[in-house]
Amino acid sequence: MTQQHVYIQGTILNEETRCSLADLCALCGVSTEIINEMINEGIITPEGPSIREWCFTAVAIKRVQTTMRLQRDLRINLPGCALALDLLEELEELRHLTRCR
Repeated sequence: MTQQHVYIQGTILNEETRCSLADLCALCGVSTEIINEMINEGIITPEGPSIREWCFTAVAIKRVQTTMRLQRDLRINLPGCALALDLLEELEELRHLTRCR
């Protein structure tokens, strides 16, 4: 009987995590054009005065990854993804509030 080994690789993110545009693209497997479209749609917001100085938070990384899954799995367009992300975050906040009571 042979044993199979499964290796999982990941990146630990916290609220202080910041990454550049190139890092964001690499982490999420997307092009800069897709990131620019997400910025224009309001899905993510870069910090920094110019594109070369942009940095993104862990929240932005999560939003990009979720957007890509929504588009791939459910074929939702970017405006729909923006709405879905807002609703998912609101739902998470409401669940947190009900647990704290």
